[in-house]
Amino acid sequence: MKAAAIIPAAGMGTRMRSASPKQFLTLQGTPIVVHTLRKFLRCEEIQKIVVPLRKADIPFFETLLEQEKIPPLVELVVGGVHRQDSVFCGFKQIGEDTEVVVVHDAVRPFVDVELIRSVIRVALEKGGAILALPCVDTVKQIERNIIEATLARDKIVLAQTPQAFRYGILREGFEKARQDHFYATDESCLVERLGYEVNVIRGSERNIKITKPGDLPLAELYAQQERF
Repeated sequence: MKAAAIIPAAGMGTRMRSASPKQFLTLQGTPIVVHTLRKFLRCEEIQKIVVPLRKADIPFFETLLEQEKIPPLVELVVGGVHRQDSVFCGFKQIGEDTEVVVVHDAVRPFVDVELIRSVIRVALEKGGAILALPCVDTVKQIERNIIEATLARDKIVLAQTPQAFRYGILREGFEKARQDHFYATDESCLVERLGYEVNVIRGSERNIKITKPGDLPLAELYAQQERF
């Protein structure tokens, strides 16, 4: 089975309030994105990894890959303005003989390798799969700061990555979105709107997305724990 991963790292990370893009901030002395790459390099099913980046960041990242001795199966490409554009730039570098395409946030470095394998396996069998966590808080739907409804939380999950899809299904999702000038916040939405079922696999509370300064202390703790 041939699977490829796209790990978009082209964002600016403005919520982190840092001069450096958040994926290049360090945990235990190593950039976050490198921690993430190492997880995917440990997954035998992944035969290619594409990392979309801002053009200005590519020379730095090439040097980083050399320093960290990252295998050559990692390919760098110039990303786009939006996340969806960047993922599509990466998708174009993946061969049509690929069976499953996995998309993962560069700033989720604590994903478990077995969970990566799980979304690949389910996507291969059923077409698409994502990681998600049950919602434990009460969820309100609002309009202009006025509550319109209280949603049934047993029917709500909080989406994570990785998200995995058979190659042809994800390609169809991108093509339809480009025709409609539609932008989604994750790849699952591109597939859902075509009518395909996307299966949900329980994710992990440790699979945090590092986006704000307050996320860093917990991330440092997790990174320290993973060293031992």
